[in-house]
Amino acid sequence: MTARRSGRRHAARAYLAAAAFLVAAVLVSALAGAADLNPLATAAALVHLPSSLSPLDRAVLFQIRLPRIMLGALVGGLLAVAGAGYQGVFRNPLVDSGTLGASAGAGLGATLAIVYAGGAGTAAVPVAAFAGSLAGVAIAYAAGSVTGSGTATLLLAGVAVSLFLTAVQTWLLQRSAQDLQQVYSWLFGSLSAATWQQALDILPYSAVSIGVVLVHGRHLDVLSVGDEEARALGIGPGRVRLVVVAACSLAAASAVAVSGLIGFVGIVVPHVIRRLAGASYRLVLPLSLLAGAGFLVFADTVARTVAAPAELPIGVVTALAGSPVFVWILRSTSVVRT
Repeated sequence: MTARRSGRRHAARAYLAAAAFLVAAVLVSALAGAADLNPLATAAALVHLPSSLSPLDRAVLFQIRLPRIMLGALVGGLLAVAGAGYQGVFRNPLVDSGTLGASAGAGLGATLAIVYAGGAGTAAVPVAAFAGSLAGVAIAYAAGSVTGSGTATLLLAGVAVSLFLTAVQTWLLQRSAQDLQQVYSWLFGSLSAATWQQALDILPYSAVSIGVVLVHGRHLDVLSVGDEEARALGIGPGRVRLVVVAACSLAAASAVAVSGLIGFVGIVVPHVIRRLAGASYRLVLPLSLLAGAGFLVFADTVARTVAAPAELPIGVVTALAGSPVFVWILRSTSVVRT
């Protein structure tokens, strides 16, 4: 009983810390920028209390900054929870949505839309990226299922599919050099065009994918022990993997459709959470959701302010922050199970 109470207190502290991190990220992002907003007035406006913000300042807050914050939190949470889910399925801390072809598929889909959709390219890019991401994972999963049943086989199939799709994308770019700048701008990720509508568009997919992944936290804990133990407890490893991979792929596809490709969030955030809060996926998944949201909001704040009035691609910021952590993961992971 004492151990159970201690575990509950530990979980409560972890949730409180992750929520505080997200709230801090939102407040910093709401205040940072070219328009100098009064902190107290901004805080009052955020909680719908009487505020001294001018109409112009309110427009900056509610029409420019808050949609970007909302979209950044959604994208960061989706990428982090997808990465944690993939890592649970494959029992490998170095796996994320890019490993199974989601990122390569999204990149190819976006490139096809930019190169061939003409004037409709801007509107078609999110749809094409979404479809390409899901198609890339579906092809990788089908190839892995045909050639073998192990997670290592599926990972190798994902790598092969990613390389193939990236090669096709490179070939398209060589044939359409005039579109290079627009394609590379999307590939490095950006939230500069964020709107409330974009957040609403991906909200249904986000809710479904996040809900499915969180519900399977206990199953991932059982899978981490081994397939035989899972079967002994009445859990089908193959079914769990298929459902979780599908939900994580939907989450990743929803994120990249509105933000472009943003790396390292899906690898770094879940690993840091495991180091701080423990290895149970019932805790890692929801904490990754909160911490990933806060991390990307902070990263986007840096991207739009550090070189103002210019803006850095958010993928560059996450890479600069995530690369040292990724090296740390490699050094600290003595055995990678697949």
